[in-house]
Amino acid sequence: MGCIRSCLDYLDIDISDGWLYGGTGHAFIINLTPDLCPSGPTAWKSEKMFKLGRNLGYSIDGVFGFKRQPDFHEVQSKAFEHVKKSIDAGHPCYGWELIVPDFYTVNGYDEAGYYYLDMDGPQRGPKPWNSLGDTGIGIVEMYSVQAGEQADDRVTVKGALEFALKHADTREYLMDDYQSGLEGYKTWIKGLDTKEATVGGAAYNAAVWAECRRYAVDFLEEAAERLDRQGLFENAVESYRKISGELDTIKGLYPFKVPPDYETRIQDTEKAKTGVAHLTRAMEAERVGLKSLGKIIDEL
Repeated sequence: MGCIRSCLDYLDIDISDGWLYGGTGHAFIINLTPDLCPSGPTAWKSEKMFKLGRNLGYSIDGVFGFKRQPDFHEVQSKAFEHVKKSIDAGHPCYGWELIVPDFYTVNGYDEAGYYYLDMDGPQRGPKPWNSLGDTGIGIVEMYSVQAGEQADDRVTVKGALEFALKHADTREYLMDDYQSGLEGYKTWIKGLDTKEATVGGAAYNAAVWAECRRYAVDFLEEAAERLDRQGLFENAVESYRKISGELDTIKGLYPFKVPPDYETRIQDTEKAKTGVAHLTRAMEAERVGLKSLGKIIDEL
């Protein structure tokens, strides 16, 4: 989302962070493993999120592949060619794992490879194009973003909420060992309660999902204003505001630090008990919130 936000700013596409997170459905996602692996926020099938971005006035194109493919070198080459053509055409780009396993905005290239922005701001590079994806994770992802036409607000809201419910209620977008929706909360609770989670995993997931739910509130409030249906959205806003508050507390209990500690298991029993209590309340609020989203869909 941060990379897409930067690309939209470059393209002068003026939408709020809440509209971006909510309109793609990302604000309502949760995806977790029992050990709260930091892969949770990215290890799910996100193609639908890309498609929903078209409603917001942008489209994403790119190259995706795996190191295990026999044509892996060709995939790397295609990704590099895509970025060169895109940047030459004025289309901003972003890609996966140019340093650590996360996304980075790509803002230049030379014949050696990619130039990109690090998380703390400075430009880095060149990242050799033929080293992309040659890691333990072994995934090549390189995307470009182009401006398009925004959809009607009702279409945007309904599409996002339908996706949010489907992500929460089915396994269509999930990978093995990951859980979403209310099962995701149960998995999160289990991770803290049984101390399967690492300190870094607990902190990273708390930071990501708290951020998402904060923007869920912003999206629902903006949707209510855009559609002039404040009464229709009132219950959903109330529920997600509760969820946001509970997850912010979890984030405070397990603050994310750099470098994260993905080796040490959670040991503080009392802190874990407190976390479980807040997550239980968040899960019940999410249960009510998901029902409220369904009512909004029915009305729209």
